[in-house]
Amino acid sequence: MNNVCRCLVIILVFVLSCNEAYAYLVSKDSIRNIDADVCKIKGRRSMVYQECVGAGRAAEGLRADWQQQLVMVKKDIGFKYIRFHGLLNDEMHAYTEDDKGNPVYNWQYIDKLYDFLLSIKIRPFVELGFMPPALASGDKTVFWWKGNITPPKSYEKWSAFITALTKHFEERYGRHEVEQWYFEVWNEPNLNEFFTGDINEYFKLYQVTAKAIKKVSPTYRVGGPATSGSTWIKEALIEFKHYPELVDFISTHAYGTKSVFDEYGHRRTQMREADGIAVQVSKLRENVNSSSFNRKEIHVTEWNSSPNPRDPLHDTYQNAAYILNALKKTETFVNSMSYWTFTDIFEEAGPPPTPFHGGFGLLNLQAIKKPSYFAYQFVNQLGATELINKDQSSWLTTDNGDNVQALVWDYHLISPDSSYNQQFYSHEIPPKPAGLININISHLKKGRYELQIYHIGYQHNDPYTAYLKMGSPSSLSIPQVQSLKALSTGRADEAKEIMVRNGSWSSHFSISQNEVVLIKLNRIK
Repeated sequence: MNNVCRCLVIILVFVLSCNEAYAYLVSKDSIRNIDADVCKIKGRRSMVYQECVGAGRAAEGLRADWQQQLVMVKKDIGFKYIRFHGLLNDEMHAYTEDDKGNPVYNWQYIDKLYDFLLSIKIRPFVELGFMPPALASGDKTVFWWKGNITPPKSYEKWSAFITALTKHFEERYGRHEVEQWYFEVWNEPNLNEFFTGDINEYFKLYQVTAKAIKKVSPTYRVGGPATSGSTWIKEALIEFKHYPELVDFISTHAYGTKSVFDEYGHRRTQMREADGIAVQVSKLRENVNSSSFNRKEIHVTEWNSSPNPRDPLHDTYQNAAYILNALKKTETFVNSMSYWTFTDIFEEAGPPPTPFHGGFGLLNLQAIKKPSYFAYQFVNQLGATELINKDQSSWLTTDNGDNVQALVWDYHLISPDSSYNQQFYSHEIPPKPAGLININISHLKKGRYELQIYHIGYQHNDPYTAYLKMGSPSSLSIPQVQSLKALSTGRADEAKEIMVRNGSWSSHFSISQNEVVLIKLNRIK
């Protein structure tokens, strides 16, 4: 066989293999058609994702690196509120007693933290807990930083303390400002690990606390029961009917696994339900709708794929697709979905052991942006107006009729059938193909556009995979940190100028499992 024949054979084999791959991609079950018309408006885009974000505890918010990361998060994502534990912990030193048992109030650390939050235009979603030791009825605590989880030894002193704190907020920040805040009574009181009292004790705590706040101003917003997994919601909706003037919102938490609390991250976590968050939140909405509080706001003040602070799923590119799937399927049910948490500067289980350790954060300790960070950042780059679009795993938007954005993702729950998350996600996981996307946008204005395409996925804004390839070092050198940050910038992978002549733009591209694609068409005027 001469060289020409050999070349023809090689080309033929290559063409046949490409055709086989294309045939797989365009098989009936693997094609997604996404069509949108700039003239067909669904309405204003939901901003539920942006309302609130979580953090570990108040004392961590006094750290410079925590504050630096929050400034970056505010700039890129725009969260409006932040919620954290431990505002009343002993380390914040808000409540002590003198030798005669008289209360001594000290607002210095709380002021320092809240002054900073408001300076960057983030308001507090005030979680009232845990119990100051000098006011506690017992010594039982939770977490490495020992938050006291017992009821007050004196409800009279507790009430006076909460009233004094609320008055201080009003005097320092003004009534109009504090009216924009939310006050949430305690955290997950349905769990013995967080509250030693029973459900009746919690309702007593709630009623006394809400009255103490409303004593300062009836316009201040108070709510609960802040339980895990929508527990006690039905009971709370019945109980709250006895004092509806003390209830301004309903709150609970949602996680994607059946286990809802793992103090030190020792339990084996397994993801089982692809839409577990959406199912929980929709049931929550049904319960509230069928009650006398159906016009009240609903806030999911914690949520994430897993409640385990040492679950490597949190660091993976798969978690970005999980986030988008959950946000898309819950956006019409609630007023906020507060992601737990914005940073790995988080010490419930003690100081984090390694740079990537499965922490909840959108950012790791070294401020390296995880894929989950870009899930939120990409949503925040969408336009304010949503276009009608039947596809359930995408948003198509416009900001002024000139520019159009499409955020498209594939979501596959890769469940560790015979293992568990900590084992399964601690290894590199290359994705399988997920099919072909056909996208068509009509009634665009004619002219020149800048086309920008961004990705989140395997080795795309995926520092965790690069960290695994480094051998998962227990600490990172400065050059290693710089290298990982350079791989996780959120910048466009492709940018070029195109011409729209007939009022429409079409494209098709392959997508892998749990890949996220952001497309921007910016009209050049």
